[in-house]
Amino acid sequence: MELRELAMQVATIAVEAGRHALQDQINPHDPRSTSAIDRGTQFSSGIDTRLIRYCRTRIADLEPFDGFWEEEAGNRKPGGRYWCIGHIDGPVNYVRNMAEWTVTVSLFAVDETGHASPILGIVHAPVLGLTYLAAKGQGAIRIRRTIVGDKREKIIPSTMDTLKGSVVSFGMSYFPNESEQVLQIVSRMAGKPADIKRVGPVSLDLCRVADGSYDAYFEPALHSWDIPAVSAAAVVVREAKGTLWRWDGGHVRWDGSNDVVATNGIIDKELGSYLVFD
Repeated sequence: MELRELAMQVATIAVEAGRHALQDQINPHDPRSTSAIDRGTQFSSGIDTRLIRYCRTRIADLEPFDGFWEEEAGNRKPGGRYWCIGHIDGPVNYVRNMAEWTVTVSLFAVDETGHASPILGIVHAPVLGLTYLAAKGQGAIRIRRTIVGDKREKIIPSTMDTLKGSVVSFGMSYFPNESEQVLQIVSRMAGKPADIKRVGPVSLDLCRVADGSYDAYFEPALHSWDIPAVSAAAVVVREAKGTLWRWDGGHVRWDGSNDVVATNGIIDKELGSYLVFD
């Protein structure tokens, strides 16, 4: 099956999984049901477990693959393909009945040297009626739910050529010292961008760089539990012809923590001058 066709089929699965999660969200929640644990902030409703189980079961029926990314850390073989299915991205938003949360799925391919990279990405925001999907070499599209049906459109980043007047988004860590550092950066940027957004989650913010809603996005210390969300959105950003790098200019590491910056590919250097810690 071609990657683009595979992406469309997986997007359908993500949409259905999102429908189930949305049904759970509209039920009463105690905001205290979120808790910081080793894999980040999750919640105790059980929807994460059900969502991942549903996606795995449906995806396993599509075509042969070599395993799931998080389970095969020491056994990924050259030439292998591994699905990476995330927990709900934006759990605090989810529990607080906000609209900005997503279901994410990516597919990693391992080359002959053992290097892995995502080649297919799906980011679905059920409340917003938005689905972003991309496959390597096939471009990126956004599907919007409208009153007259779904509207598909190719996406590209903005053409803003300076930080002044731009719209920039940033992410914050669950850990106080990391949050303090990023707020210092935001403070130094004050007066340059027309607006600096803090909405989240990371997968949706990255896709909003891909479609030109934001001109750039940055976040320090994205951790291992962020890999599913970042990898899915990374394919969307790159296929839309945006850029996604570590702050030091290196490639994103898919087995570790990352300071991530995504832009329209034009304001990289100007924004990069601010991405340093005191």
